[in-house]
Amino acid sequence: MSALFSELKIKDIIFRNRIGVSPMCQYSSNHGVANDWHLVQLGSRAVGGAGLIIAEATAVTPDGRITPKCAGLWNDQQIEPLLRINRFVKEHGAVIGVQIGHSGRKGSAAVPWDGGAHLATDEGGWEMIAPTNQAFDQDGTRLMRAPHQMTLAQIKHIQNAFVESAKRALTAGYQLLEIHGAHGYLLHSFFTPLVNTRDDEYGGDLKGRARMMLETVDAVRAVWPENLPLAVRLSSVDWIDGGLTIEDTIQMAKWLKDRGVDIVDCSGGGATPEARASIGERTENQPALAGQLRKQADIMTMAVGAITEAKQAEKIIASGQADITLIARKSLLDPYWPIHAASELDVATKALMPIQNGFFVGS
Repeated sequence: MSALFSELKIKDIIFRNRIGVSPMCQYSSNHGVANDWHLVQLGSRAVGGAGLIIAEATAVTPDGRITPKCAGLWNDQQIEPLLRINRFVKEHGAVIGVQIGHSGRKGSAAVPWDGGAHLATDEGGWEMIAPTNQAFDQDGTRLMRAPHQMTLAQIKHIQNAFVESAKRALTAGYQLLEIHGAHGYLLHSFFTPLVNTRDDEYGGDLKGRARMMLETVDAVRAVWPENLPLAVRLSSVDWIDGGLTIEDTIQMAKWLKDRGVDIVDCSGGGATPEARASIGERTENQPALAGQLRKQADIMTMAVGAITEAKQAEKIIASGQADITLIARKSLLDPYWPIHAASELDVATKALMPIQNGFFVGS
């Protein structure tokens, strides 16, 4: 029997298999509002057999977007289009989740196919906030604007914005909520010593730097139903000397578990230009780090990073490295990757398909 295609239950939610679609920015929203692109993009992966689909990084405030075209959940008008999308995904057997976050000092940028450079205010950009007043990239080819170092009042405001977005996510029909604490965005930038040099209660030692994340999780957990899974994405390591180590992240995972987090999405890198999340050898090491965190923090994990082959994903689950494998770029290339993986692993495919497809080509 395939471990990859076994069911998983977290709280009241049952995942039909252990294949998830990783949250991937589409840069296609208007004022944070989803449209038909998102219906097709996410819906096709549900039709393709995934057990979990996590919608892209969704900003909790307008200035929490990475680009002007990013998704948002900062007002009620953004809910209605999501209801349609999420209903379709669930009708075709997948669990629908969403990743909420704030871009911090990596926001106010052009969409990547327009270069990704920071936008001036007269170009549609906005003022950024972060735990520091240092720009993300000060010396590289893409010079970036400096953020404002957050005041205590701004910290509380953003924590409340996470809460309000979590409430809207529930109204929109999401079944799993993921808080984005990786890749150099706001919550990760508080946690990593590469960025956070504050000397108040939100800086200093590991516990001080973790405070922003832990308080945010406490506030969100208070409004997100206990019977629904709560996840956090972490950069397992910063991939650079002086940055976060796997031991730091294991401690964070233990604190998160104590606060009611059910599963950790184990990514990596991104805090600084030198520590960007990569696609090469380091990314391929991430599933092993997910396994180490799973074992030592005694919490469920999702593994992500260059997972492209069925047997590779099967091994990750069967060996206990993770409870869910997340597919990213491979899913962009092949929305039906789960069905193709099932065929390769001699798993019946008919149950993964809509009746319109399965009747004719399911096995």
